[in-house]
Amino acid sequence: MRIKKNDTVKIIVGKDSGKSGKVLKVFPKEKKILVEGLNLYKKRVRPKKQGEKGQTVLVPRPLDVSNVMIVCPNCAKTVRVGSRFDGEKKSRICKKCSATLRE
Repeated sequence: MRIKKNDTVKIIVGKDSGKSGKVLKVFPKEKKILVEGLNLYKKRVRPKKQGEKGQTVLVPRPLDVSNVMIVCPNCAKTVRVGSRFDGEKKSRICKKCSATLRE
């Protein structure tokens, strides 16, 4: 998976398309990511104690990796990610400007 935690991504498909945010968590087995403040859904929570009211809470849901693109910090555009070997170390690069992405 080429998207890592703390990357900035832009959603390209779905109800939040065009919005961008920071990746909070990555689920590699499911190929999904959790983006801060995006893909929010309402969840009804029952009252915990007697006399307390139930409430509606906004909960972020994971997005499929194919629905987002990484935003390059150097050229500030949505880009595809490539890889390059610098000796023994493998690094992610921007396909548009060839800058190294944050590790």
